[in-house]
Amino acid sequence: MSPNPLFESLFSNSSSTDSQRNAESPASPGSLVSGAADKRWPRFTSVFWRACCVGCFVALLLYPTVMFLSEVNSNSDIGFRGEFGNETSIIDAASWSLRTSYHFRPEKNWMNDPNGPVFYKGFYHFFYQYNPYGAAWGDIVWGHAVSRDMIQWVHLDIALVPDKWYDVQGVWSGSITVGDDGIPIILYTGSSYSAEQTQNIAYPEDPSDPLLRKWVKDHENPVLRHPRGIDFKDFRDPTTAWKDADGYWLMTVGAKMEKTGLALLYKSVDLKHWELQNNVLHAVLGTGMWECVDFYPVPVQGHHGLDTYIAAPTMKYVLKASLDDDKHDYYALGSYDTVKKTFHPDDTARDTGIGLRYDYGKFYASKSFFDPEKQRRILWGWVNESDSLVADIAKGWASVQAIPRSVWFDSKTMSNLIQEPIEEVKTLRGTRVTQRDVKLAPGDVVEVTGAVGGQLDIELVFDYPYMTNPAQYAQNRDHYDCNQGGAAYRGVFGPFGLLVLADEYLQEQTAVFFYVSYSRYHNKWTTKFCSDQTRSSLWPDVDTTVYGSFVEVLPSEDFLSLRVLVDGSIVESFAQGGRVVITSRVYPTIAADQNARLYLFNNATTAINVRNIDAWQMSSVPLRTI
Repeated sequence: MSPNPLFESLFSNSSSTDSQRNAESPASPGSLVSGAADKRWPRFTSVFWRACCVGCFVALLLYPTVMFLSEVNSNSDIGFRGEFGNETSIIDAASWSLRTSYHFRPEKNWMNDPNGPVFYKGFYHFFYQYNPYGAAWGDIVWGHAVSRDMIQWVHLDIALVPDKWYDVQGVWSGSITVGDDGIPIILYTGSSYSAEQTQNIAYPEDPSDPLLRKWVKDHENPVLRHPRGIDFKDFRDPTTAWKDADGYWLMTVGAKMEKTGLALLYKSVDLKHWELQNNVLHAVLGTGMWECVDFYPVPVQGHHGLDTYIAAPTMKYVLKASLDDDKHDYYALGSYDTVKKTFHPDDTARDTGIGLRYDYGKFYASKSFFDPEKQRRILWGWVNESDSLVADIAKGWASVQAIPRSVWFDSKTMSNLIQEPIEEVKTLRGTRVTQRDVKLAPGDVVEVTGAVGGQLDIELVFDYPYMTNPAQYAQNRDHYDCNQGGAAYRGVFGPFGLLVLADEYLQEQTAVFFYVSYSRYHNKWTTKFCSDQTRSSLWPDVDTTVYGSFVEVLPSEDFLSLRVLVDGSIVESFAQGGRVVITSRVYPTIAADQNARLYLFNNATTAINVRNIDAWQMSSVPLRTI
């Protein structure tokens, strides 16, 4: 893509924040209140303020620690320019060692769902749920940023604010559809005075502006209200609309009826006046409320994306729903009937909400879009915190977005998607450390010398363990559960993998690893992929869940591959070329910045061979606003 003079001038003239880490700053203190913010909290109440008072009391208990952390950076000039003026707010030094440096985030406060990603007039636009007033959910607006490569971002003014009766309690999630005239249209959910969820439209005030800085709400809003049989609080998050084979526009809105998750179907001729169809696109019993529904095609062959919904034998369709009940994103692969306007999963046992997940860690409310510039499908996802609300408020920010991922159909397994960090991430790679043919004896923990710091991009390939007689290992745990001992459990062929964000004495470490066992039930070797946070932080008030899933390894594959992106407090791990992904949030107190080290480990009772490991130092991305 050739340079855009307008965008280059934005980068050179905009205010910027240096997001390089302060290597001497320790992490922020934990708190005594557990739990993470839910995206559908009610507005602040007296109960919340009482909780804040408790938080203040906790803060007083932690005052000596906070004062120490403040003194560490007492001479620092780091600060932020506020969105609504030129005031400067100094963020406590404790928050800096945990802030991400190349993952998308606003400069402060709360963020959740990705909204309306679109490519328009040479720019990638990204919108997101945002609270401009604090680090907890509430007062939700649409934040807005633009980029040339989805890595370097310029943050613009807020795009949508809650200023109408139908969205006064928040402009919630939605999508952008580019109409036949080439003009993008926002479809979003509003929460009214009575907390009724309504569907609404906004247009760019000046479609010739490539930055789309001003948006105007339609005077006929709300264009949709909840249909009969659907509760007024269970009707939200319209999808990107698509032009179907019959020439009509279609879109879905997430809902539920009792315990059945639904993708309601609407038809329009003009993207403004919508008619509820008699059928639903799809529904699955027992899955509860479907939020942030997504529906798109993928070709059976190749890595390119598609922006058409015409059914063909060379296409698969993906129907994804974010389940409000368990806060995970599930998808199913299947076909689309253009006559009946219905989705049919290939495997009902792996239907939406009960089968495959995009990510087996912290990843929710995802949103995909077709990138016409590079002909690819891109997936965004919200990664919430794993510390407490009190800690988030103390540090002044909460949540990041996962690295945008390219998505395509796995033509080898024919049963899942492949996810891979967008290729532009590699532009941030700096110094590389490489090792080849590393032999890991049972119990080995070997440092990858030179791979230091809290910002790394790691690629690793293991030889698949050599097995002779399956019966010899029949007593090896058939269905190893990542939670049953985590990385500390010892089996014949696992666990083995990486320790990231680890200090030199291994007091803190986040383990990302494989475990191979012989399944008598399936009569074959099976591989588990896990991420163990149990020793990731010395602070007691963080979630240390161990995440994991089976990953399919084909008989033709004599290796296990792993790519891990490490960025301060986020670890994104892609196994076997992206067949399974796990995202973790971790909060190291001593294994941060230049104190963070990288290790290979083998806790199996059998030797493991590392074919190769490459680890790159990753550059920070300055945070720019105009």
